[in-house]
Amino acid sequence: MTTSVRHRTAEAHESAKNEPVLAYGPGSSERTELRAALKQQAATVCEIPLVIGGEKVFTEGRSEVVMPHDHRHVLARASRAGREHAERAIAAALQARAVWAHRSLAERGKIFLKAADLLAGPWRQRLNAATMLGQSKTVQQAEIDAACEMIDFLRFNVQFAHEIEAQQPLSVDGIRNSTDYRPLEGFVYAVTPFNFTAIGGNLAIAPALMGNCVVWKPSATAVLSNYRLMQLFEEAGLPPGVINFLPGNAQDITDAVLASPDLGGIHFTGSTAVFDELWLHTARNLRHYRGYPRLVGETGGKDFVIAHASANPLALAVGLVRGAFEYQGQKCSAASRAYVPASLWPAVKASMLEMMGALRIGDVSDFGNFMGAVIDRRAYTRLSKAIADARTDAQVQVLTQADPDDSVGYFVPPTLVKVEDPHHRLMTEELFGPLLAVHVYDDEKWTDTLALVDETSPYALTGAVFAEDPAAIREAQAVLRFAAGNFYLNDKPTGAVVGQQPFGGARRSGTNDKAGSALNLLRWVSARTIKETLAPPVEWRYPHMEPDSPARG
Repeated sequence: MTTSVRHRTAEAHESAKNEPVLAYGPGSSERTELRAALKQQAATVCEIPLVIGGEKVFTEGRSEVVMPHDHRHVLARASRAGREHAERAIAAALQARAVWAHRSLAERGKIFLKAADLLAGPWRQRLNAATMLGQSKTVQQAEIDAACEMIDFLRFNVQFAHEIEAQQPLSVDGIRNSTDYRPLEGFVYAVTPFNFTAIGGNLAIAPALMGNCVVWKPSATAVLSNYRLMQLFEEAGLPPGVINFLPGNAQDITDAVLASPDLGGIHFTGSTAVFDELWLHTARNLRHYRGYPRLVGETGGKDFVIAHASANPLALAVGLVRGAFEYQGQKCSAASRAYVPASLWPAVKASMLEMMGALRIGDVSDFGNFMGAVIDRRAYTRLSKAIADARTDAQVQVLTQADPDDSVGYFVPPTLVKVEDPHHRLMTEELFGPLLAVHVYDDEKWTDTLALVDETSPYALTGAVFAEDPAAIREAQAVLRFAAGNFYLNDKPTGAVVGQQPFGGARRSGTNDKAGSALNLLRWVSARTIKETLAPPVEWRYPHMEPDSPARG
C-alpha cells in the first residue's frame, strides 16, 4: 500500500475519518520505506535543540538519547533547558499569543490539517522510525501511535473545534446573542510522557488549536520523536512561539512555569505522584495567578480484566496477552490485574502460556518481534526487582521462567503470575511493565469479585469484562460504573481510537477530560457571552410604574 497526501480544508462541515493502519506486510511499499528510515536514523546522531520563539537554542549541557533495546547505541544528544530558558519560552509564548489568539479557527485549523497531511505522507516513516528506535516500539505499535493516532488527533481536533464554535446561544427579535470561545489568558504548560508519541503531540496542539500558546516539556526518553513532531508542526506553518519546545531539567522548568502569574493551564500525562505535586504547587501559588489555571491530567492506572464463567476462554487469553504485553505493558491502559473464574482458568492458562512462549522479544527493527525493551534503566531495575520478589513470595506463583536481561537492551520478558491474595501488592500497585497478576476466584463469587475489583485499586482508568451472559454484562456495567473511564466488553482494555473511544479516567487516574473528543478542547477556552441590542430602550421607566387609571363612575 502506498501512502498519499490527502488535501483537506478547515471547513467546519467536513467530517474527519480515522487514518487507516498500514499492514507492513512483505513486499509492501510502507515496509520498504520504513526499513530505509530506520537505517538512516540509526546511522545518524541527531542534535536536538530547544525551540524558543522559533529559534533553535543549543545548550552546552546535553543528554544522550539511546535505543532502549540497544542501550549503547546513541541516537541523539538533546539540549537541556534550565530555568532561564523556561522564562524565555514563557515570554515568547506571551508575545506570540498577541497575534495567535486573534487568528480565526479556520486559519489555525488549516495549519494542523496540513500537518496531518504531511504526516500521512512524507513524514509518516520518519516519525514511525524515531518512535521505534527511541521508545522501542514495534512496527504495529509505532504505526497505531505515531502515525495513525497523531493524524487522528490533528484532524478530529479541528472538526471538534468547529463543532464547539458552532454552538451558539438563542437570539430573539431585537437581540443578537453569541459566544466567543476565547483562549485562556496566559500560556499553557504541556508536560508529556514517553509512552505515546501522539499523546506528546496532542498535549501541545490541543490548547494551541484553541488559540493558546504553549510551553512544551517532553519526556527525556521520547525527545527524539517529539522533536520530529515539532519539526513537522513548523513545516506545516506553525508560527514561532505558539509552541515552545523545552527538553531539559523538569524541576527547573516547572519551577519557572508555576512561578509565572501568566500560567493559564497545565496539560499533563504522567504519574499520579507528579500530577499531585503540580496541583499542590499550583494551589500554593493560587493568589499569585491572574486567574484560576486549568489543570487537565491523565495519570496512573491499575487496569483490570474480569471474566465471567460464560466468557470465551480463547478470546480472554488473547485479550490478556495483547492487553498486558503489547508495548511491554507500558501503556497507561495496559491490563495489569485479572480475575478469572476457576472453571476457565486451566484453559486460559494453557492458551496464554502457549502464546507467550511463541512471542518474540528483541530489537524492534526485526519485524518478527512482538515486544521490544522497557524504556530505560530505572524501569528495568524496578521491574526486575518485582519479578525477583515474586519468585520468593509464598503467596505468588510465577508461571513463566524467563528472566530480565540488560546485557544489550533493557529486556523484561512477559511475566504471568498467579496471586492468592487479591489485595497483594501485585494486584494493587502500578508497575507499568509486562507483568500480569491473575487472581482465580470461585465461579459462584462473581458478584463479590465485581465488588472486589471496584474497591481494590484507587485508580479508574481502563477495565474490561469478558462474558457471554447478558445478565452478567449488565451487572458488571452497573457495579463497575465508576471503576474505569474507558470500559471494554469482550475486548482488551487498550487501543482507544480518537473519535471512537475518547480516553481518560477518574479517581486517581486523572481529571477524565477525554482526549480525542470535544470535552478536552473545551478546557482550553474561556467563553465570553456577547449580547447586542439592536434597538436599545430610550425610556428608563417600566410599564408597572405607571399609575392605575382612575375608576369611571
